[in-house]
Amino acid sequence: MAAQGSTVEGVSGRYATALFELALEANSLDDVSTDLDAFQGMLDVSADLMRLVRSPVFSADDQNRAVNAVIEKAGITGLAANFVGLVAQNRRLFVISDMIRDYRKLLSAHRGELTAEVASAETLSDDQVAALKEALKEKMGRDVQLDASVDPALLGGLVVKVGSRMIDTSLRTKLNNLKIAMKEVG
Repeated sequence: MAAQGSTVEGVSGRYATALFELALEANSLDDVSTDLDAFQGMLDVSADLMRLVRSPVFSADDQNRAVNAVIEKAGITGLAANFVGLVAQNRRLFVISDMIRDYRKLLSAHRGELTAEVASAETLSDDQVAALKEALKEKMGRDVQLDASVDPALLGGLVVKVGSRMIDTSLRTKLNNLKIAMKEVG
């Protein structure tokens, strides 16, 4: 049901699909999305939390206790809290960010939106995100949700992927192209 027309695969896709179907049945798609976004936001800003979810050194019990304390303190409840707890219990926390990304993809597909993967050298401001969404909406003819990530190796500019299309305006690519052109001349 949820996986039709969407591109989620592997462990993260299976978990995301199960969560999506439960949230759809419970009529809580937006609540789950908000809670998952909050958890992902905490992962993005806390190196310690990221280390906890990615490191195999911590036992399942340690991860479970720590993650449950974090989600309780953050006010994450219901399906999202149960989901994160289950992921910790099953020793799959190391792919929680991929699960959240896949849930967003399923939600966007359900709403008839497109999802654009955007990599930038630095975190985009709210104004930049809004402008990028508007430009993509004009180009694609429908709403576009952004799945943004930061890749300092880009040096500047953006790499935007929507479906099979990719627009690479990164400084890294421009410099590589210049280097290739210089080799051809010399």
